[in-house]
Parts: sequence; C-alpha cells; structure tokens
Amino acid sequence: MNFPLYIAKRYLFTKTSNNAINIITIIASIAVIISSLVLFIILSGFSGLRTFSYNLLDASDPDIKISAVKGKSFVATDDIFKIINENSAVEASSKIIEEHVFLEYNDKNEIAYIKGVEENYTQITSIDEVLSVGNWLDQEYTNTAVVGRTIARKLSLGVRSFGEPLSILVPKPGVGFINPLNAFYKSDVQIIGLYAGTEEFESKFVFVTLQQAEDLLKFQENQVTALELKLLEGSDSDKVANELQIALGEAYKVQTKEQLNEVFYKVINTENFVSYLIFTLIVIIALFNVSGTIIMMIIDKKENLKTLHSLGATVTEIKNVFILQGFLLTFSGMIVGLILGVLLVFLQNKFGLLMIMEDLPYPVEFRFTNLLIVFSTITILGFIAAQIASSKISQEFIER
Repeated sequence: MNFPLYIAKRYLFTKTSNNAINIITIIASIAVIISSLVLFIILSGFSGLRTFSYNLLDASDPDIKISAVKGKSFVATDDIFKIINENSAVEASSKIIEEHVFLEYNDKNEIAYIKGVEENYTQITSIDEVLSVGNWLDQEYTNTAVVGRTIARKLSLGVRSFGEPLSILVPKPGVGFINPLNAFYKSDVQIIGLYAGTEEFESKFVFVTLQQAEDLLKFQENQVTALELKLLEGSDSDKVANELQIALGEAYKVQTKEQLNEVFYKVINTENFVSYLIFTLIVIIALFNVSGTIIMMIIDKKENLKTLHSLGATVTEIKNVFILQGFLLTFSGMIVGLILGVLLVFLQNKFGLLMIMEDLPYPVEFRFTNLLIVFSTITILGFIAAQIASSKISQEFIER
C-alpha cells in the first residue's frame, strides 16, 4: 500500500488522544458536508428554475419570429413562404397580427396587445398547455378570445359567462381632426379561456383568431405583423435564423427565442453564476476548517513525524500524508453531502417538500453537470486547502 496514503487514512479515521482535535475534525467534516449539500441544492434549484422559466417561454414565444424592419406590418407573399418551407429545419409557420389595444369591461379599462393567430398556432407554441381555465380558440366560433389571468383579474372578467362582452378598441389611423365619438375601431368578444405564465405575459395578450384581428385592424389579405416559426427538435435556431435572414434580405428581421428574450436569458444566467460564486466563497470559508484541522494534526503528531523521518520518510512523503488526509476529509464529506443533496432533490420532485404556491412546488432539477461542478469545486479547493496547511512542514520543523 502507498505509504503516505496508509498513514493519512490512519490519522483521519483513528481517534487521537487529543479530544480537541477529534472535535475539530468532526466540525470540519460537517462543514464540508453542509457546504457541498448547499452548493448542489442551489445549483439544482437554479437548473429547475431555468427549465421552468424556459417552459413558460415555450408558451409565449416561438423558436423564430420574422418581422419587418420598417413599419409595423408587411405582406406575407408566396416568395417568403417558399423560402421558409425550403428550410428543412422548419416544422411549421403561422401568420401573426399583433397590435396595441384598449380594453373596456364594465367601466374598467386596460391597455394590452391583441394577437390574432391562425388555427395551427398551438403547433408553434404550447399556449394551449398553460390554459388555467376554459378552452383555446375554436375557429368555428366567432368573436371569442383568450386572455391572461392578470388581465382577467384587473378587469374582473368572467370566463364563458356570456354576459357583458369585452370591448377591444383600436385607434383609427389618420391625421388632422379626429371625431372623439368615432375615433376607434371596436370589436366585442366573449372570453372562453385564461392562460397562465409570467406576470408580464399574463398581462400582455388578448388572443383572437387571425380573421378577427384582420377585421378589427382593417388589414388586407396576407397583411401581417409577423410570421412565427416552430423548428424541428434538435435544430440549431441560430443557424436557421441566419440562413433565413440571408435569404429574406435586410427588409426583414429574423429573431430567435433567445434574442426575443435577451434580457431574461442574461438575468437567469447571471443569477446562476453569481450564486455559484457566492456559495463557492462559503465553501472556501468552510474549507478553512480543513486547513485548521490539518495544522492541528501536524502539531499534535510532531513527535510521530520525527520517528517517520528517522525511519527514512522524506519531507515530501510526510507532506503528502497530510495533503492526502485533507483530501480524504474533504472528499468523504463531499460524497456524504452530495448523497444527501441528490436525495433531497428527488424528494422535492416527488413530494414537493417546499412549495411556492399551494399547487406549485419549487422547481428543482437533477443534472450530472451540477454533480460535476460541485465535485470539481470542492475537490480542487480541498486539495489547495490541504496543500496550504501541509506547507508548514519542513526539515527544520521536523527536527526542531
């Protein structure tokens, strides 16, 4: 057996005659266990939060959105659809009409967006999967709408009540004098469903059929504000967007989901990185206990070190004993912490131990990359801590 490793295991797992060192070793082990557990839980929590947030974006945003660079709308010609359909990564496309509107309901007012969508829109996003009440739009029924829960709450809207309709108003285009009594195009709709999502998303859209939006805004045939695309699973959205941008030319703006939510992605990734740094600092503080334990052990075993040196052990081998002892202390504590962390993540996913709301457990996600990050972080920092502590050992220290 490797000599330094054998001695390191003896020192670590055998009680010393000095009770204080035994207690310090236990405290150091607990500190490593807790720090590795917390770091893994935090990373798993952010992974779950990121996935949960991305799922919300799947309901609100397409994989790729095509809009006009100048003006609010453009005509979706056959040439445009030919370019889209020739791209093998595009699974489906849908015309979109989107515009600011005023909403009125029982003397209450709100500003939102109307979003006219085609029948195949549920192939573009998973909006139908986040309906909290009611149903998605049915093309057979006219003058119906689906709104966000926040809009419904602000306006006290009922779902499928078929009472007072929701009035959607759009200012008439033009210049000069406008008759205030006839300044808006108006459409009355019945609410048949409410969708859930982020607070911003819930307060943003009133979904109607594309034909209703065309009639309200007086759009021509094939006049749209955007085309939204769904890509095949595993497609590189950046590559597809670049190909479409080149083919369509500078008159059109092609954006991926990440570009449409650039700030959101930056915030999520920055929060994750900053949290990792903060808890890594906590790990470093916890590993000071490991360094302290090793230093105390070196002082306590000074007479033994003289004996080992007299028997032929080199200073480097003696240093390696305490480096390995610190490494084993860190490694064993980390393994226990990771086992507890994995167990808690699975329990949270199965039983919802921590709830955000009554029907929504805090999202956590098990990822091997998080295991690898914690393993690498604590192993490297633990090795450095042990290296620093063992640097006290020298020829003069042993012989003194």
